[in-house]
Amino acid sequence: MASLQASALGLLPTSTSSSSCCSSRKINAAIHVPKLPKAPFSVPKIPTTRKLIDELNNIRVDGLTSTIPVLQNINFTTTPFVDDIKAQNSIAFATTQLYSLLEAVADRVEMHANIGKQRDNWNTLFLNSINMITLTAATMAGVAAIGGAGMPLLALKLSSTLLYSAATGMLLGMNKIQPSQLAEEQRNATRLFKQLQSQIKTMLALGATTEEDVKDVMERVLALDRAYPLPLLGAMLDKLPAKFEPATWWPSHQVLQKKTKSHERKQRGNNGWSEELEVEMRDIVEVVKRNDSKDYERLGNLVLKINKILSISGPLLTGIAAVGSACVGNGSWAAIVAVAAGALATTANAFQHGGQVGMVFEMYRNNGGFFQLLQETIEATLDEGDLEKRENGELFEMKVALQMGRSLSQLRELARKSASYRLDGTTIDEFASKLF
Repeated sequence: MASLQASALGLLPTSTSSSSCCSSRKINAAIHVPKLPKAPFSVPKIPTTRKLIDELNNIRVDGLTSTIPVLQNINFTTTPFVDDIKAQNSIAFATTQLYSLLEAVADRVEMHANIGKQRDNWNTLFLNSINMITLTAATMAGVAAIGGAGMPLLALKLSSTLLYSAATGMLLGMNKIQPSQLAEEQRNATRLFKQLQSQIKTMLALGATTEEDVKDVMERVLALDRAYPLPLLGAMLDKLPAKFEPATWWPSHQVLQKKTKSHERKQRGNNGWSEELEVEMRDIVEVVKRNDSKDYERLGNLVLKINKILSISGPLLTGIAAVGSACVGNGSWAAIVAVAAGALATTANAFQHGGQVGMVFEMYRNNGGFFQLLQETIEATLDEGDLEKRENGELFEMKVALQMGRSLSQLRELARKSASYRLDGTTIDEFASKLF
């Protein structure tokens, strides 16, 4: 019975043989597992995260629905980690842009310094050359008047006339471009670009630069390029304008960056400011407007008039001398006119370009621009109603004092004098700035 049951299950071979034969042969057997019947139920699907959160948010307790606020406010699109990465990338890109601007500013410093030296050499070379030509022409006219007639007289007359004519043309060109003023422009541009360069380095050292910093630096670079152009043709500033105007080398909205200002003070702290300090700054602005700016405007207009007179006198005198030298031999008056006009032209040229009247005019323009920028900066700072958005009051006061060449006590004393002038009419016998 046992063998029959094993044979029925397929575990033993069907043939009957002796035990000795079975031990020497391999047994081939197979186990057949019957198929299980199909289950009448299905395995439930695991819900997604969003669906699971929605189900957990709605919990029914005795027919009431309660929402879990923590799960409701989860944001699956952004995380603080992603925001930090974006902020770091923005700062890194702004820093890279500032380094590029720093290289451009350093290049401009070198260019303006080199061109300033070149144009200063122009002034010296033109001055010496024109004076030597004028004096040589006057000498030849005098010799022609003393000498005899014939070919020597004609040669001297012709040479003197040509030299005077050349001096007239050179003076017209020199008075048009004013090399001493050009050199002063480049010196001022070099100083201001160096100042901007140090400010960019300070920004990079402090870190946390923004796109606003990059835009501000870019606008300041372009404003300096417009205020102090390098080319002579097309972009050169008018050296003999109708009236004196201070130089402007900053963007028009640099000190007024906020389009709308809030005059409501937020009580988050005074940031070093007080009512006394604000009144002090307003009094300083009044002194600057009343004394410094007005005086530089007066001096600038005076120097401009002198420069215009000399710019006309030099070429006019050499032209008269050229006509007189052409008439030498026809009367004693011709030789007198040629020699005297040549001497006067040399004097006018030496006074104008040797004394560098154009440079003095440009210096007054730059100083007037300095005071105008100071006024706008103080007024824009005081117009800012939010004290936290202002520069620290104590630091701002120290900067204003240093820009005027005064100590803090001297600055406050000047403000007290300005207040006395406003209340009692007491005259202030000093200027706000001790530097210019």
